[in-house]
Amino acid sequence: MNSKRATLTELTAFTTIVRHASFRAAADELAMSPSTLSHMMRGLEERLAVRLFNRTTRSVAPTQAGTRLFRSLMPILSELDAALADVDTFSSRPSGNLRINASESATQMMMQEIVPAFVERYPDVHLDLVTEGKLVDIVADGFDAGVRLAEAVPQDMIAVPFGTEGQFLVVASPAYLETFGVPRTPDDLHNHRCVRFRLPSGKMYRWEFERHEHSLKIDVPGPVTIDHMGLMVRAAIQGVGIAYVSADIAREALAKGELVAVLTDWTPPFAGQCLYYPSHRLVPPGLRAFVDLIKEVQRRSRHA
Repeated sequence: MNSKRATLTELTAFTTIVRHASFRAAADELAMSPSTLSHMMRGLEERLAVRLFNRTTRSVAPTQAGTRLFRSLMPILSELDAALADVDTFSSRPSGNLRINASESATQMMMQEIVPAFVERYPDVHLDLVTEGKLVDIVADGFDAGVRLAEAVPQDMIAVPFGTEGQFLVVASPAYLETFGVPRTPDDLHNHRCVRFRLPSGKMYRWEFERHEHSLKIDVPGPVTIDHMGLMVRAAIQGVGIAYVSADIAREALAKGELVAVLTDWTPPFAGQCLYYPSHRLVPPGLRAFVDLIKEVQRRSRHA
């Protein structure tokens, strides 16, 4: 037997530490002491003859070798969990963890009906929703499923639509529009103060418009850059400038009259959100139950 071969317990512990970026949090999940977990990882590093973690008194992060091992292990461990969970369906209802990567706006949509119903119906499943805002490889990063706009779902994934059509709106406070005027075309935005949006990649988001089969993207000027749409709405309410945000996030402020939508003929609706997951893998019972619930909610909404 290969003396360097890691045990399933060690590999599971390793990936848990990377996911939490913390020995203590990982130890809590694994129901062991941090010192025992640390000793286990040092033993693993010694046998593999490679350092897996960079440790400081305040943080822990995988080394380059650790990152490569993590990305290789996550699909394998997810497959193993799915296989065991599939067998478990013969003796019990869905249980275990269900990890979903989604944007904040998509998570808010799921919170309205899907998540509360799922938690009530399947108390043995722990739902882990990660809203880090960036597009990820759900297989490599250890997620059971992800949520994206329909147009952005990879072709090799199974997509399950939910919610209504999506739409972005250009919004501003009544006071701002009274002071600076109402833009009539997207080009007018070059003469306005705009609240700019930074993508998780660090790039600036260019505002997208479409009308009569004519589309354009504009890199707007503005005094403020924000990486959170909820804060962009708040900035617009305070009169900082014009913002370009999801209609779902701006809905409450629009209803209260705190914001006004402009250029609406340039921002048509588009295909909405989809939950997606790999087509070539076993579907864990928890994910299968989540998908069935989404379809159930969609059927009710169509017949409402």
